[in-house]
Amino acid sequence: MNTPAAPATSPTTLTTLTTGQAAARLAEFTVVDVRSPGEYSGGHLPGAHNVPLERLDEAADTLAAAAARGPLLLVCASGNRSAKGCAHLAVRDVAAATLEGGTSAWAAAGHPVERPAGARTPWPMDRQVRLAAGSLVAAGFVAGRFWRPAHWLSGAIGAGLVFSGVTNTCGMAAALARLPHNRPTGDVASFEETLARLTA
Repeated sequence: MNTPAAPATSPTTLTTLTTGQAAARLAEFTVVDVRSPGEYSGGHLPGAHNVPLERLDEAADTLAAAAARGPLLLVCASGNRSAKGCAHLAVRDVAAATLEGGTSAWAAAGHPVERPAGARTPWPMDRQVRLAAGSLVAAGFVAGRFWRPAHWLSGAIGAGLVFSGVTNTCGMAAALARLPHNRPTGDVASFEETLARLTA
């Protein structure tokens, strides 16, 4: 019988766990969900703490202390943001594993998902970004047929996407996360409460 590999102790190596591996050892991990609070409230792994990706720096010391007590598992919707989070923490010598396929794969595999009563489930942030960027590019193209300078909107969005890819950041995602539909619903701990729970 093969035993699932433990997360690497070297913070320079990204360890990816399948949903089966993570489920078998879930109690060993401090699970950190790096999605927006709204996405998190829509459904997350049991016991997961919400530390949005853009706030990892603020939580770095707390996460380092948690990692010293036991392994960290970072999760997001698809595994993309959690992989970025692992790389970000690795710079601070904090080792963490990422969940392959994220919460989407976790739920699809039939594993339990926690959500506050009455919470709504917003679209994953990467889907929201694709919709917003595509809509703005299309709007710039159509408007440019009637008012030529409007083509600059499409160009600006394209340049922003290139910048996002080069820097591995996404200003549009940060802006969208602040919109009302992405705010958490139900009984969700604040960022400060989450840090306190991670410290306990």
